[in-house]
Amino acid sequence: MTDNSTPHLARGVGGPTLAHGGGTRVNTDEHAERFTLLRPLLFTIVYEILGSATESDDVLQDSYLRWADVDLATVRDTRSYLARLVTRQALNALRAGARRREDYVGPWLPEPLLLEENDASADVVLAESVSMAMLVLLETLTPDERAVFVLREVFDFDHAEIAAAVGRPVATVRQMARRARAHVSARRKRFAPADAATTVLVTERFMAAANTGDLEGVLELLAPDVTWTADSGGKAVAARRPVVGVEKVTTLLADLFGDGSRARDMRIELANCNSTPALVVHIGDQVQGVFLIEVVDGKITHFYAVRNPDKLLAVTAPRRISR
Repeated sequence: MTDNSTPHLARGVGGPTLAHGGGTRVNTDEHAERFTLLRPLLFTIVYEILGSATESDDVLQDSYLRWADVDLATVRDTRSYLARLVTRQALNALRAGARRREDYVGPWLPEPLLLEENDASADVVLAESVSMAMLVLLETLTPDERAVFVLREVFDFDHAEIAAAVGRPVATVRQMARRARAHVSARRKRFAPADAATTVLVTERFMAAANTGDLEGVLELLAPDVTWTADSGGKAVAARRPVVGVEKVTTLLADLFGDGSRARDMRIELANCNSTPALVVHIGDQVQGVFLIEVVDGKITHFYAVRNPDKLLAVTAPRRISR
């Protein structure tokens, strides 16, 4: 519950707005204007560090309250200052949640990020940086390495700015940047994912087959070593280990989408999540899961299935991202 005596930022797609329980503006317009202008960028930084849209909202909320107390006369570069502020708060949140990650039931996947139509599609670097595959890969870095990689490789901050954000010497940051870059490059798939148009085509074909229970049509789209990774947190029915291989994945898909197992009021919609087409499954008015598909050489190589209801709460209104 929000304490109405404390100013807060109303969360919305268009960015933060000043609000107060009594309706009185208590922070300067300039603080709000600067923060609102940069909010898509700040949100993107935090989301790429945390992998959670809801936690990113919390970090931005707390960061704004800190920003509102800053003497603007001391701020030489608003973008750099706010990036440093939200990075520190994001790292605090990431470290605080480390134990929850360790105790998590089954695979942990990032929270799906519902985007405005075509948002980031023209920016290849930005689109890749929020892809499910990249976010899963970033989980293999230490918190500081992850922040350094995101700030350097995606947002092109210089090493001195990053050093101030993570509280490390510049020389150390340079080493961390090289190490993180090498780590990510070594673990990227041997074959590059398909272009956006091919991914859309394959996803639409899969959705059509799934919607009609056409398992033969589904089978034609799967790579031999296709992998299914599901995140339920123990709160929904889902495989608790990755499922690998076309036969096993086909069986799993039959259980989910086959004519005999589909709920009568199930519907599947296409949405832009993490800069790629995603299948959003509803039963009645409730979102039951978000399924993101990775395509290589025209075949589906990986399904990322997010079933944890806590991670589906943010799939209600689209966000804006930028870099």
